[in-house]
Amino acid sequence: MYSKKIPQLLFFAFLFFLGILSFIANTSSSKDTAVETEQLLPEQLEEVPVNLVVHYPKKATTKVRFKLDSLLKRIHKRHDFHGAVLVAKNKKIVYQNQIGTADFKNKTLLNNESVFQLASVSKQFTAAAIMLLQQRNQLKLTDTVNTYFPNFPYKAVTIKTLLNHTGGLPKYFWIAEHKWQQKKAPSNNEMMELLTTSNVQRFFKPGRNFDYSNTGYFVLASIVEKISGISFGSFLKQNIFEPLQMTHSYVYSFENDSIRENQLDGYRLHRGWRHVKIPSTVNDAIVGDKNVYTTAEDLFKWTQGLNSGNLLTKESLALMFTKGETIYGRKVPYGFGFRIDTKEKNSIYHYGKWNGFSTGLTTYLEDDLVVIILEHTSYNALKSLNRKIKNIITKNFDI
Repeated sequence: MYSKKIPQLLFFAFLFFLGILSFIANTSSSKDTAVETEQLLPEQLEEVPVNLVVHYPKKATTKVRFKLDSLLKRIHKRHDFHGAVLVAKNKKIVYQNQIGTADFKNKTLLNNESVFQLASVSKQFTAAAIMLLQQRNQLKLTDTVNTYFPNFPYKAVTIKTLLNHTGGLPKYFWIAEHKWQQKKAPSNNEMMELLTTSNVQRFFKPGRNFDYSNTGYFVLASIVEKISGISFGSFLKQNIFEPLQMTHSYVYSFENDSIRENQLDGYRLHRGWRHVKIPSTVNDAIVGDKNVYTTAEDLFKWTQGLNSGNLLTKESLALMFTKGETIYGRKVPYGFGFRIDTKEKNSIYHYGKWNGFSTGLTTYLEDDLVVIILEHTSYNALKSLNRKIKNIITKNFDI
């Protein structure tokens, strides 16, 4: 009897041993899987893009698209409009199209990847770069320019006065055209050095008045470069364009950067029929006040990313959209990089015009409506076109 039980006991012992091994193996495998998940999940989450571009269904926009297409064809034929239009309502694109020629020599047409110079609409990117550095405690809005450029000849000019155009600085265009002695156009650093020796008087002491200033924004871009240790274009690429997936956006400095694919030139009409390319000038290597290049869709990504808090905090955004103020308490119609109309249209907007490019970005707050217009043949009725587009949307699109 004893001898019969031994094989049975050995058999059950063997089964028990196999059970233990299986349990250990499963437990180990589960732990390894958990570790893998914990290690991979953050990377996977980082790779998931934020969808900043959403379109309304075509069926919902048929009527308004027909009317806006008709408007574009009309102004193209009658007023030589060669550009792109994008309209968004409630954070979704209602209309996106372009019309006209990209390169008049080669007779190529504009497409949705055509890259326009933003002119003064570039200033909002400069302001956002400053606010990013402020959020990171790398600067204070009360800092003076002399904090970063000790030899800067205009004392007591703070970053905040530069942002809302109350710094009183002279026009660098005039200084470059009259004081710069080299053939090659000056860069930001070279222009900052030229300011120290030019002996040009400022218009007024900081904070006393509002005077729209390109100089102030090139100085702001120079401060970004000084603090970050990289070029202004690299800073925008790393901190704004790439995070917001603005894949067709960049800063272009004449003589310092290579021309990119689909990058447009500015034109003007000669004798009413021939389009002549506008040559670059001594002021075209300066960045910060202009020289951001982008597409209509990328510019929409910018508005979406900025307004949704993907880039700046609510506090920073509120400062950008708040009117400035002189030392006498007078409000000025400008925040940080944006013009502000809180009376007639309740809008935050900016227009730009430079070397044949005409640009406009308007957000109508009450309507949650964004209108983007980019053009490159010296079209001069952007504000009127903006109103017409808004009226068409208001009357023909209600969702």
